[in-house]
Amino acid sequence: MDNFGLDIWSNKNFIIEDGQIKLNYKCMPSLLQIVEEIRSNDVRGPILLRFPHLIKSQIRTLYSYFDKAIQQNNYKGSFNAVFPLKVNQFPHAVEAITSQGAQFNYGLEAGSKAELILAMSKTPTGASITVNGFKDKEMITLGFIAAQSGHNITITIEGLGELETIIEVANECSLKVPNIGIRVRLHSTGSGIWAKSGGMDAKFGLTSTEIIEAITLLREANLLDYLSMIHFHIGSQMSDIAPLKKALREAGNIYAELKKMGASKLNSINIGGGLAVEYDQHTLSNSRNYSIDEFSSSVVFLLGEIMNAKNVTHPDIFTESGRFIVASHAVLITPVLELFTQDFQEKLLNFKKTNPPLIEELIELNKLLNNTNCIEYLHDALDHMESVLTLFDLGYIDLQDRSNAEILVHSIIKRALYLKSSNPTDELAQLQVKLQERYLINASIFQSLPDYWGLNQHFPVMPLHHLNTTPLRAASLWDITCDSDGEIGFNPDKPLYLHDVNLDEEDYFLGFFNVGAYQETLGMNHNLFTHPSEYTITIDEYSYEIKNAVESKSILDILDSLGYNVSVLSNKLKNDLSNSDFITEQEKNDTLAKLELFLQQNGYLRTTN
Repeated sequence: MDNFGLDIWSNKNFIIEDGQIKLNYKCMPSLLQIVEEIRSNDVRGPILLRFPHLIKSQIRTLYSYFDKAIQQNNYKGSFNAVFPLKVNQFPHAVEAITSQGAQFNYGLEAGSKAELILAMSKTPTGASITVNGFKDKEMITLGFIAAQSGHNITITIEGLGELETIIEVANECSLKVPNIGIRVRLHSTGSGIWAKSGGMDAKFGLTSTEIIEAITLLREANLLDYLSMIHFHIGSQMSDIAPLKKALREAGNIYAELKKMGASKLNSINIGGGLAVEYDQHTLSNSRNYSIDEFSSSVVFLLGEIMNAKNVTHPDIFTESGRFIVASHAVLITPVLELFTQDFQEKLLNFKKTNPPLIEELIELNKLLNNTNCIEYLHDALDHMESVLTLFDLGYIDLQDRSNAEILVHSIIKRALYLKSSNPTDELAQLQVKLQERYLINASIFQSLPDYWGLNQHFPVMPLHHLNTTPLRAASLWDITCDSDGEIGFNPDKPLYLHDVNLDEEDYFLGFFNVGAYQETLGMNHNLFTHPSEYTITIDEYSYEIKNAVESKSILDILDSLGYNVSVLSNKLKNDLSNSDFITEQEKNDTLAKLELFLQQNGYLRTTN
């Protein structure tokens, strides 16, 4: 993983140049350059960067491959796509999605009342809105209002009760009736973590018997002409394309049967989402066994084949792949606050006028270590360390001697690792893992990477700089929450190696990539750490622009969002402080000013980095 797997997960969106990771787009700014400019305005804590051009690239890719497949297979239907808002509802993400997708007539999918209101207000004119999930009468009425307002909206029913409610609302008002879709419960299941979205035990969808009953209800209510779509979804992040092909055959035949049953206006099949994103940065595994080319070709070919055999007009194809569209557009940047073995720096050595013989020998080993003798001296140092610990337990040497020994042995190990980095022995590789470094990052895993905590979903991670030198420290990452689960431990099967930097002399930043899907919406305020400060970065041929700055919530805003009366809370803090004893009035005023400043800042750590 010499380049942190960049060639595996980045889709050529990023490159390494001059020791830094850069956007592979137009003027090619480095992430470090962008971050340092943001931090120059006294911004601290984690930073989320959005790159709208990456959203546009994914939308264009999706449409272009389906358009190519349609042409190659002489398919008569059209391709359409909608973005499921559950994947990322944050304002500047949605703004990027709708603005970058406008030229493709890219629509939105809603799964709740709030999402439907958002879709109604943000969907470009003429683009589709699909409504999934469980619905009550009010939500269905909103769908009628959307149709009346001119939206191309399809309400997908998840059960017969919802269809009965649609009929009820249609009879009660004279609003325009929206298009109606039926989610079908397929026998076919998906693959991967979310495979349970498909199959007969799935949470959503109508069985064959219920579908037949739905057709009867629609015909009796004179609404059969509003049935325009069938929908299925076999799971997010599909790792294998074979289950999709099976589902397409099943859904395609259901579609053809419904057409023969008199659903003459039925014209679309919505295949749901599931197009997988590559999160792995190692060659040991892949998130999917298919390309976007194979995905689109399979969908178009199979549906065309089924319809031709059934003598049915080719349906329009809809997809709801949200992860594929937005995962890559967001990068989480976090400063490293501390390396825990920095306590072993040689500047902390404190020798006596007369040191124990073992300490003197370690001093000599450290001084004379070179490429030729480093393995032999490493063995000697490790043996000496065992002897030092034994002597300490027996009371023959003191704590200062032990400290000196630990620093010297640590120095010898590190230097041996560097000297043999081009051709490490198995022993050195094992030492790297055993002596792994713990990097404290100024972020919350629960807030910014919840899928790691909940699903053990790994995300590509790499430094923003020092990329022209080989990282040798086996790394585990600790976040700043008071929770032992807030750790990304070192995994020998998916190893992360980082640089041995001196944080007293320079900053060290890590980037977490492909975090634009689900992480923001699922992030939790554990320890009251909230959404990172976020910025949208637009790039042209000559420069980049930092826009849409939204700083992480202040402490008072966090407490206010939980329902606390922050005015009462703030006044109590100030009154308690004012009534305490101060030596001078100036000190009192200065302390009150500090308190006010702290309350207005975000909750992430500041003065350490």
